[in-house]
Amino acid sequence: MTRHARNCTAGAVYTYHEKKRDAAASGYGTNSQRLGKDSIKDFDCCSLSLQPCRNPVVTKDGYLFDKEVILQYIITKKNEYSKKLKEYEQLKKREEDDDQEKEDLAMQKKVSSFLKSESNIVSKPLDGFKPSEASTSSISNMTGAKAKELPSFWVPSMTPQAEKSKVVKPDNTIYCPISQQPMKVKDLIDVKFTPVKDPSDKKSLIAKENRYMCAVTHDILSNSVPCAVLKPTGDVVTLECVEKIIKKDNYIHPLTNQKLKEKDIIVLQRGGTGYAQTNVNLKAKEERPALQA
Repeated sequence: MTRHARNCTAGAVYTYHEKKRDAAASGYGTNSQRLGKDSIKDFDCCSLSLQPCRNPVVTKDGYLFDKEVILQYIITKKNEYSKKLKEYEQLKKREEDDDQEKEDLAMQKKVSSFLKSESNIVSKPLDGFKPSEASTSSISNMTGAKAKELPSFWVPSMTPQAEKSKVVKPDNTIYCPISQQPMKVKDLIDVKFTPVKDPSDKKSLIAKENRYMCAVTHDILSNSVPCAVLKPTGDVVTLECVEKIIKKDNYIHPLTNQKLKEKDIIVLQRGGTGYAQTNVNLKAKEERPALQA
């Protein structure tokens, strides 16, 4: 610490700069750091695997996935739902059996109370020296059959008054892993990127820095360029092309002359550039133990 008095962190002379410096050195407080370009996925990478897409597909919310990866995710979720559904059916059957058992016990109690009331009509000789059943019975939870029913009687969930939670049927809806919105396989749209044609660049497509371009204007696509997917054909164009060409031409597809609608233009979600915020939060925070005054 900077000062070694008894209340060195309580006084006003302990400046903000000193607190930040001591917090960084001692491991207390919240660390915040701006993410660089290396920590942000590219616009043409899968949102799950974070690798360049081989067969890109896009959701209606604009999130890009590799077709193989997202189908594997959907299959995994369906298998999890099938497993949960079997467990639900078993628990539901057990719950129905418990309810039936409770009804049978209630009926037995009614019958026994009726027989007892009928037997009390006939008077019996009383033996004053014989202890009654009420005086010999115990109210302890650890005597007789209760010792097996309530082995841990001090646990609240094991008390007789505790009620079992109702069994809830699992949800069969598959949600997008990024937007958490309902997602179906039929809603996935195939995306067709237009590769950059540069005869002088002999690198592979993945190794190239400028891999794709706009299908209409041939502008280079990157994280700093807002893009959109045309749903009927899957072509990727820039938003500038959408605003200046497609919308001004009464929503006519510039490549196929097909009539488009507003919902046919899907804005592609992209990462940041490392310099300015686009549509993602580029600031990472790490919460650590607080430094008490």
